[in-house]
Amino acid sequence: MASELDPVEWRVDAAPVPYQEAVADMESRAAAIREGRARERVWLLEHPPLYTGGTSADPADLRSPAFPVIATGRGGRYTYHGPGQRIGYLSLDLAARGRDVRCFVHALEGWVIDALAHLGVAAFRAEGRVGIWTLDRGREAKIGAIGVRVKRWVTLHGFSVNVHPDLSHFGGIVPCGLPDYPVTSLAALGRDASLETFDAALALCARQFLDRLGRDSSACGREIEA
Repeated sequence: MASELDPVEWRVDAAPVPYQEAVADMESRAAAIREGRARERVWLLEHPPLYTGGTSADPADLRSPAFPVIATGRGGRYTYHGPGQRIGYLSLDLAARGRDVRCFVHALEGWVIDALAHLGVAAFRAEGRVGIWTLDRGREAKIGAIGVRVKRWVTLHGFSVNVHPDLSHFGGIVPCGLPDYPVTSLAALGRDASLETFDAALALCARQFLDRLGRDSSACGREIEA
């Protein structure tokens, strides 16, 4: 992937990374990118079990949290992170990629949707509902979340996709403030449920994702929080 994404670093961590450690790393990387001391980066990882609350988080959405709850600066409401979920943190310089946050979010959604399509999952955006959606036994269910922050035109945070997490862990919260819709995963849908397989699908679509950045925002139409 390094040769395909130069000058973007492609990093994959095998062991779960503590959330606060990852945030500190992202902040440091963003500062280094702004100062021209580091390359942009796509970082794929897992976290130990926890809930994070974005800038729109509503305390009423905490049902019975069994894991630590951490406030974070990304957009969105409460979500769960844990083993079996692929987290993608993007440190990209939008100053060099069109300075368009809406198109960044739209392109990021498209990247996840395209990767899932390679694994036989027809995922989609849902008007008025945040996240990445698919059909699970005929019902719309959430398979991925997008939550980003942009600081001086460098991006932080990114996406999460349920590959094979324990879906019961989402029960401690109202995921993304949407009580009427379930969550699902690649495993629940009967698809290949390895992180490595999903990473390979992301890699296949990575160049197209980067090429989308900076395009005309008139076709994007999405908010920062998703």
